[in-house]
Amino acid sequence: MKTFYDYYNNKIQLSFEDQPFDSDPKHVWVICRFEKKWLLTKHKNRGLEFPGGKVEQNETPKQAAIREVLEETGGEVDQIKYIGQYFVSGKREKLAKNIYFAIVKKLKEQDSYYETEGPVLLNQLPGNIKSNERYSFIMKDDVLPYSLDYIEKIIEPTYS
Repeated sequence: MKTFYDYYNNKIQLSFEDQPFDSDPKHVWVICRFEKKWLLTKHKNRGLEFPGGKVEQNETPKQAAIREVLEETGGEVDQIKYIGQYFVSGKREKLAKNIYFAIVKKLKEQDSYYETEGPVLLNQLPGNIKSNERYSFIMKDDVLPYSLDYIEKIIEPTYS
């Protein structure tokens, strides 16, 4: 388990075990690839980030992850895998969020991308995300680099 602090100085605990903090989390975050590029979305207020959001009633976290990718990017998920969970001990609330890695097979143009401006494809993620104002605070803590390292070592070789 990793422990660190996020952009707003909230305590974060991250684990790549099977749902160590909450067996029924209400939030998801999906690190996506499409045609060997990173698939992000541009949130209207926060900036560039991977898709994610809240689990709706009568929906599993995995179903929510697939739906959020579609809503925010137009991406149709081909493969998705749970990779971990993190717990935010915030000043106002505490929440657990499942992290998924998804391979998207198709991007379709949509009339609405909900609270985002749609898909953004990057060949590579910049090394200066933490200091880059274009990126959401969600991308600026250590969840992203630890997750990318986990994906590179454990997950992505099986998707090649």
